[in-house]
Amino acid sequence: MTTCTSTTWARRLALAAGVTLALSSGSALAQEKTLRVAMTAADIPRTLGQPDQGFEGNRFTAIPLHDALTQWDLSKADAPSVLIPGVALSWSVDTKDKTKWVFKLRPGVKFHDGSAFNADAVVWNVRKVLDKTAPQFDASQVGVTASRMPTLRSARKIDDLTVELTTSEPDSFLPINLTNLFMASPAQWDAKLKAVPANVTDPAERAKQAWIAFAADPSGSGPFRVTRFVPRERLELAANKGYWDPKRVPKIDRVVLLPMPEANARTAALLSGQVDWIEAPAPDALPQIQGRGFKVYFNQQPHVWPWQLSFVEGSPWLDKRVRQAANLCVDRVGLLKLLGGMMAVPKGTVPPGHPWWGEPKSDIRYDVPAAQKLMQEAGYSAAKPVKVKVQISASGSGQMQPLPMNEFVQQSLKQCYFDVSFDVIEWNTLFTNWRKGAKDPSANGSNAINVSFSAMDPFFAMVRFTSTKTFPPVSNNWGYFGNAEFDKLIADARTSFDDKQRDAALAKLHARIVEETPFVWIAHDVGPRAMSPRVKNVVQPKSWFIDIATMTMD
Repeated sequence: MTTCTSTTWARRLALAAGVTLALSSGSALAQEKTLRVAMTAADIPRTLGQPDQGFEGNRFTAIPLHDALTQWDLSKADAPSVLIPGVALSWSVDTKDKTKWVFKLRPGVKFHDGSAFNADAVVWNVRKVLDKTAPQFDASQVGVTASRMPTLRSARKIDDLTVELTTSEPDSFLPINLTNLFMASPAQWDAKLKAVPANVTDPAERAKQAWIAFAADPSGSGPFRVTRFVPRERLELAANKGYWDPKRVPKIDRVVLLPMPEANARTAALLSGQVDWIEAPAPDALPQIQGRGFKVYFNQQPHVWPWQLSFVEGSPWLDKRVRQAANLCVDRVGLLKLLGGMMAVPKGTVPPGHPWWGEPKSDIRYDVPAAQKLMQEAGYSAAKPVKVKVQISASGSGQMQPLPMNEFVQQSLKQCYFDVSFDVIEWNTLFTNWRKGAKDPSANGSNAINVSFSAMDPFFAMVRFTSTKTFPPVSNNWGYFGNAEFDKLIADARTSFDDKQRDAALAKLHARIVEETPFVWIAHDVGPRAMSPRVKNVVQPKSWFIDIATMTMD
């Protein structure tokens, strides 16, 4: 591993000076209250409702532009984010048929184009990703939607402000999952469809072209609206002063989102005044960032940075001793120092004391002799290491600092007879491969994958990685881990509609996950971001997300 000297840092600043030219058009906007954000993504997350680029897409294009029926409370820094009403005022499950839910909708909500949000709009947005016969069906939005709410099957209008959602089985997780179904304007899409040339007669092609046009000129009901979109370069947003929630009507006039996947380039852009906010600053530059008066925000959050392991035939991870040894051989405290303190040391997917902790019988710790003993029992040694290949990205949403972190883990595991190689690919491709699975050619021979994930809700934290019903391409069980025992534990939790009973069932599930180790748990993120002192009223919640709408600027 290398460190960054003052000379090296100065050279990096000089190399990144080209950022000034790329961002120069932002100077004219600076006369307004304009917030310029450098994202870790290499491209602008999709704007048509269901974003790509992982949860950075939700953070920067979905939540600002669109609303969901339910949403996360991002207003507190000292307590975990909880589920609150979005454009649904309330919801309840049918006491006789727990596959049916009734959602009461918020009156008076308008899309950016002026059309009304109502039950018809909800049904239309459900059909866009679930009903292949719907004119607005968009296969490109299915992967990032259906994999996050796999039991949702249909929606039915009861009246203008009431809708019934049906699931394939009783599923107490549904209201949480619906934070990922974002409402796009049917009227705006219809207008784009009508503008498709008449000589395009294939319905699927007409729908595709309408969605492309919609993405360039989207209409949601969120606190911001799009004013300019340049793919791979910038997305400009303006405040929606007619937003339905008075507490979240933006006081910042404009937001400019810039893809900047390289950490040193982001840091240089902040230090040179070209942006006001950067995600995931370079750890070795944190002292300089803070010494220059910029503020670094971070907080404990439900965000896991692991290696997810393959259980397909021939995988070295099929041997439980190898999985346990890897978890015992990662020097997480050393990694913490590398990151300038910007991580938490994991003991599992959730921390001890969490309602889902469950007191697992095995302990994730740093114990090289114990790891070496397990590896020797499995038939490995310094002369005969086990070869493992991990598919990783160079940047991306929630990926923290993937190259130096993975290189550190590679060296850490070497002392326990692991010969680790990497397949480094672009973040959005990695995220797509995550749904294709370890058996797919896209895995390129990898037997582990490094995709960070949210642990805010039971499905995202545990179920999608351990259920036989979430094998690819249904959801993110990339490694094909699961059996009847885990399916039963999941069913017990999913069918518990009492909070305490559900937590108890989830605690049993989490304990068994830690004991069976389908991951190498490496870090929990704390979401560091650095901002200009001009940016005020910043709440860094205990969440993957953050609310731009309530921020202000001097």
